[in-house]
Amino acid sequence: MPGMQRPLYQMKADFFKTLGHPVRIRVLELLSERDHAVSEMLAEIGIEAANLSQQLSILRRAGLVAARREGLSVTYELTSPEVAEMLAAARAILTGVVSGQAEALVPPA
Repeated sequence: MPGMQRPLYQMKADFFKTLGHPVRIRVLELLSERDHAVSEMLAEIGIEAANLSQQLSILRRAGLVAARREGLSVTYELTSPEVAEMLAAARAILTGVVSGQAEALVPPA
């Protein structure tokens, strides 16, 4: 229906779908450390420029990153420090899950 707000849970699902690509996660991790020029990200991630451009475009449309031109290069930055906090939270959750799985694999003494 026109004018209807989408439910927050649907917006969250769409948000997490946006994050559901390894290159996009890697880009966000790099930008969590500091702003990066596209050329720097290409060197770090090791993918084709067209592929990186496509992934950056998706992150830009989602409002997670912003671009600014500096001379001939384009530099990207996170739009919010909460993105870095979310990645750190995901790392902490996964560390706990992995260590729990490792403990489950250790035979009892």
